[in-house]
Formats: sequence, C-alpha cells, structure tokens
Amino acid sequence: MFERKGKLSDCFPKPYPNEEYARMINNGAVPPDLSQMILARHDGENYVFSILTGYQEPPTGVELRNGLYYNVYFPGNAIAMTEPLLDGQIENEDGTPATKSQMAKDVVSFLAWCSMPEHDTRKKIGMKLVILLATAATLVGYCKKRCWTVHKTRKITWVQ
Repeated sequence: MFERKGKLSDCFPKPYPNEEYARMINNGAVPPDLSQMILARHDGENYVFSILTGYQEPPTGVELRNGLYYNVYFPGNAIAMTEPLLDGQIENEDGTPATKSQMAKDVVSFLAWCSMPEHDTRKKIGMKLVILLATAATLVGYCKKRCWTVHKTRKITWVQ
C-alpha cells in the first residue's frame, strides 16, 4: 500500500512474483527460503558453507545429467544450483581478498543473522537476568539466615 524505509525487523520480500515464475527461472525448482536455512539444517552453518565451497569437476566415470553440477558435500553429489561463488567475484572496500571461502563465510554469517536477528539482544537480556537472579538469591539466602537463626539456635526447655 505504501512504501517506507526498511527496518531490521521486516521480513525479506519474495524475489519472484509467484511460484510458476520461480520454477521457470530456476530449472523447474522453487528455491528455498534461505532466511531460515541455518536453523533448518543439522549443523546449519557448516552445511551451507560446505555446499557453497564443495563444487568440483566430477571424478572420472561419474556421469551427470544435463543441468546438474557435481558437489562433494551435497547428498547424491548432484545439485541443480550452479556454482554461486567464484574467486575475485567482488571487490571488498577494506581490501580483503575475495576468495570463495571468504565470500562463503560472509554469506553464512549473514544467513545466520537473518535466521535470528534478535540473537544479540536476547543474549544481553539473558546475562542481565542471570545477574539479577544471582543477586536476588544471595539476598534471599542472607535474609533467611538472619531471620531463622534465632529460631534454630534457641534451646527449648520443657517445664512440667
């Protein structure tokens, strides 16, 4: 309806207008939502990094169908996604060399942030809560000791 500046809490817009167009552009497969990929896979960050850096020429004797590429880390070793990262593909402002592994690390770090943008805030609040609870437990223990010491140390005598 209207446009405004984006916030960090906004969802990512869909890259394709509909599913049919996405299939047409991507060889018949609808691409997954990568904003949750780190959480969706076992050992997510390492999995995505391995997929991005695992492209190789197929070994002798291995035949791939048309449109498939050989990836050492992908289950079945045949993946329909072309190699997304190449050495020297971009120029970094700080002069960091744009190697395939460096770019894959950057992509994985960004995807990890996308899957949990509130992670840092949650950790800060958690640390404050731990300090608060430790302080409260110390005060409660001190008050308990002070209040009940009188009752625990007194001697009761029975008069008959």
